[in-house]
Amino acid sequence: MNGFRVGFSDPTINTRYGPDALLRVNYLTAVANRVDSFWLGDHLNGVFPASLWTPRHLGVTRLAPHGDAVTEPWTMLGHLAGRSRLARLRLGIGVTDAGRRHPAVTAQAAATLHLLTRGRAILGIGPGEREANEPYGVDWTAPVTRFEEAVATIRALWESDGRLVDRDSAHFPLRNAVFALPPYRGSRPEIWVGAHGPRMLRATGRYGDAWYPAFPQRPQDYERRLEVVRAAASDAGRDPMSILPALFILVYTGRDRAEVDEGLSSHIAKWLGVCASADMWRRHGATHPLGPDFAGMQDLIPQTVDEHTALSYTTQVPDGLMRELCLHGTPAEVLEQAAEWRDRGVRYLIVANASTLRPNLRIGIAAGLPFARILRGLRKL
Repeated sequence: MNGFRVGFSDPTINTRYGPDALLRVNYLTAVANRVDSFWLGDHLNGVFPASLWTPRHLGVTRLAPHGDAVTEPWTMLGHLAGRSRLARLRLGIGVTDAGRRHPAVTAQAAATLHLLTRGRAILGIGPGEREANEPYGVDWTAPVTRFEEAVATIRALWESDGRLVDRDSAHFPLRNAVFALPPYRGSRPEIWVGAHGPRMLRATGRYGDAWYPAFPQRPQDYERRLEVVRAAASDAGRDPMSILPALFILVYTGRDRAEVDEGLSSHIAKWLGVCASADMWRRHGATHPLGPDFAGMQDLIPQTVDEHTALSYTTQVPDGLMRELCLHGTPAEVLEQAAEWRDRGVRYLIVANASTLRPNLRIGIAAGLPFARILRGLRKL
């Protein structure tokens, strides 16, 4: 093995053809192109406003008419593990929410999947996002503190060997708690931490088996933050090189460069730029429409944004910013960009195909062929 591994992330959305139709297609794509792992996100709703998820802006609405009709990922991965007899891909949640789900339930779900898959489960976890917490009455204060306590709770339960667990915690106290699900041949799922801010980076060094950021950043930012993770691991008495440097990133491809550029200029694709932080906009000489302190997607509630407002935001997205948000271009161009991330420290790249984010469904579907070439090419980096 060359030391560089590749995963494929599925959007977990219900379609006109059933809740697992897209899942099965993407899993077969992952198997056919020999990637190492298959991932599902964990959301209660989508990241795009319903006002943009319309045939006018997005061709794929003919197949998936409701962008907020996302499926429950643990159920879907269990379904996939039970049905699939092809390959032995690792199955990951990337990432689950430390506050919305009680950590005992998360510990149970991940341990169950690990047993079902004979040791191939990965627990991706992070502090969560406002859109999946605040609208549902879940406390969104102190998300990082809740994350730290959630991971400590999961570890305590997994390490209890069925003994009663008592643990003081402001958010997740345990009193005579029992966790008797066994490990698989002595192993528990790896914990991959979705971390971006300074405190979360330090928490990754203390608690994580892998660092798995997803929010937009540049390769040089990744390299700098990886050093923070490793320094925190060293301070905690851990081997800093034992933490796997991973990354989630979108891929936007097509049959030629002009097709890619046309798609990236669409309003639905430019919504990804709205999800970027105000700091990223400033770097491109622009002011974010949600204010100078907007932190990015984790603070966005897209379901409240009407079409007029959404379009007023997307028209302001700098073109240069769009090219920071994803790997983009022909397969050769995408692989060249991915190599830069590798050179900055990434050793496990999880990609999602964003190429269908365009008004034309036919062109979006046709991008599946260059995307498959990209998956095969990434394995050779």
